[in-house]
Amino acid sequence: MQPFQRIAITGKPNDTAVIDTIGRLVRHLESRDRAVQIDAGMGTHLPGVPAHAPLEQLVGDIDLLIVVGGDGTLLHAARRIATNDIPVLGINRGRLGFLVDVSPDRFDEIDAVLDGSAIVDERLMLEARIVHEGEIVARSLALNEVVLQKWNTSRMIEFETWIDDEPCNRHRSDGLIIATPTGSTAYAMSGGGPVMHPGINALALVPICPHTLSNRPLVVSADSRVQVRLEQAAIEHVHVSCDSQADLGLTESGWVEIAASPHRLRLVHPPGHRYFDILRAKLRWGDTTPPC
Repeated sequence: MQPFQRIAITGKPNDTAVIDTIGRLVRHLESRDRAVQIDAGMGTHLPGVPAHAPLEQLVGDIDLLIVVGGDGTLLHAARRIATNDIPVLGINRGRLGFLVDVSPDRFDEIDAVLDGSAIVDERLMLEARIVHEGEIVARSLALNEVVLQKWNTSRMIEFETWIDDEPCNRHRSDGLIIATPTGSTAYAMSGGGPVMHPGINALALVPICPHTLSNRPLVVSADSRVQVRLEQAAIEHVHVSCDSQADLGLTESGWVEIAASPHRLRLVHPPGHRYFDILRAKLRWGDTTPPC
C-alpha cells in the first residue's frame, strides 16, 4: 500500500480529551511532513492547527481520514464519506472501541499506517429506503444497522418481513434490527443476535422483544433485499433509524426497504491487528477474573 500523505481529521465534537489528542496528532503528522486538514463539523476551533473546512469539501483532496472518538463518531463519519472511497483509521477516545481500535498514545502504530504498512478491510454498508407508491421518498446509509422500533406507545407493533419479494414472517414485537456483520457486535448483539465475522457477506434480522419464542434471529445473504411492511395503524408509533443517528420518516401505504449499498467502508488497522483479539478484549472471552 502507498504511504498516506494528505490527511483529514474529524472527532467527537466539543470533547476535551478528543481535542487534546487531535492537537498532539496534528503536531506529530506535521513533523512527518503530512498535509493535515480538520473537519469543521467538530464544532470546535483548535488553536494552532490548520484551518477548518467541512469534511464533505475535503474528501476530494485527501487519501486518509482519521477519526478520534468512539465507535459512534466513526459511524457518523463513515456515512459522510461513504461515497468517496476514503480509507478510515479510528483512534479510540470512547468506550468499547470495536471500530476505533488504535490507542491515542500509540503514535508508532499510526506511523506504520502512514508509511503504508496497514491492514484494510472493506465493511458492508446498508441503504435504507422509504418507498411510497413505487417512489423512494427518503434514504440513508448505515454501517451498523437499520432499526425499526416502536415509540410513544406501550403496545407491541405488528409488521411483516419480505425477503426478495417472498413473504418471510409476520411479527408482533417491539421492533426489528437489520444488522451488518460490523453491527453484529452492537445493538443486534444485545438483542440476542449472532456475532458475524466482518468478512462474510450477510445480514442478521434480529427481533426486539418478540411476542413468540419461535421468532428467532435470521441470517440471510447480503445480496437479499429486505422489505418491512407495517400495519397502517402502527405507522405513527414507529421510528426507522440508521446507526441510531439518522431517522427516516414513514409514510402511509409505504414500506421500508433495506439492501446492501454499492459503497463499502475501507477500515484501516495497524499492522498486527487481529479481529478475534478485539473480540476477546472487548467481550472478555476467556476472562477467568471472578466477578466483583
